[in-house]
Amino acid sequence: MKALVYHGPGERSWQDVPKPRIQAATDAIVRVDAVTICGTDLHILKGDVPTVGPGRVLGHEAVGTVVEAGPGSDRKPGDRVLVSCITACGRCRYCRTGSFGQCLGGGGWILGHRIDGVQAEYVRVPYADTSTHLVPEGVSDEHVLMLADILPTSYEVGVLNGRVAPGDTVVVVGAGPIGLAAVSAARLFSPGRIIAVDLAESRLEAATRFGADTVIKDDPLQRVADLTAGLGADVAIEAVGVPETFELCTRLVRPGGHVANIGVHGKPATLHLEDLWIRNLTITTGLVDTYSTPTLLSMIAAGRIDASPFITHRFAMEEMEKAYEVFSAPQETGALKVVLTRA
Repeated sequence: MKALVYHGPGERSWQDVPKPRIQAATDAIVRVDAVTICGTDLHILKGDVPTVGPGRVLGHEAVGTVVEAGPGSDRKPGDRVLVSCITACGRCRYCRTGSFGQCLGGGGWILGHRIDGVQAEYVRVPYADTSTHLVPEGVSDEHVLMLADILPTSYEVGVLNGRVAPGDTVVVVGAGPIGLAAVSAARLFSPGRIIAVDLAESRLEAATRFGADTVIKDDPLQRVADLTAGLGADVAIEAVGVPETFELCTRLVRPGGHVANIGVHGKPATLHLEDLWIRNLTITTGLVDTYSTPTLLSMIAAGRIDASPFITHRFAMEEMEKAYEVFSAPQETGALKVVLTRA
């Protein structure tokens, strides 16, 4: 079969690899019908995630069809499933409290990280019963695909960790796919104002379409101060993953406010405790647990969430290299999320 293989920083190829096979009773083999690329995949390609070694098949967001299941799984051939970016054993201390991202039983973020991922024609999914979700009838592959990572990540790590509440001023720094997902998720809690900050005009335009009330390109500190009578934002969500944007968030938020970090960081950021200790800030980080996926899936099925605006480009699966080129150059291409489907 074909798969997208990482060969070290800056190196990848769409190539032949062995088809996966059942290795444990709880495994399932899933034929990948729709797959996307994540900003985390770009971080891996930059060398920001050294735990990913050469030879790894990348990707952790897919929708597909079960073709084989181990004797310990309730999944059946023909089941249409969402493959979660987080694998859960369902039995360890963390899984029992819904903290699936910290699974001690061989789960967590492993697809495209510690084991071969989903940017392939077929994928082995460990702990299939607790790591996949049956797709409701009438929900398209494209829409449910956005629930593999970006929507639960923005909802859990950004909005819920940030304690967004009705009437709040929420600043989202970074209007890429995950930042736009945070804008969408924040709207579910009726904030008073959502502000998006980015350097790219195309992404600020997208933020407006996704529901941001104000977009800012220049001098965000002064602009946010002006909009909040000098107080600052109640919640600042970091959705880029570079030191400068994290430090900006700590300056944009008001005393007593929340900074919720979503971005994947490849370099250290300075925590200015000499300034922050007195401001009563709450700073949270997190890997998504995907405990919210069933809720979000039901909301998509009911039409309460529309995931279609995230998708800007579509490719056949064999066009994986072209899809990476488009996704990695959003300022030139306007790409948000790209979807690749089986021919």
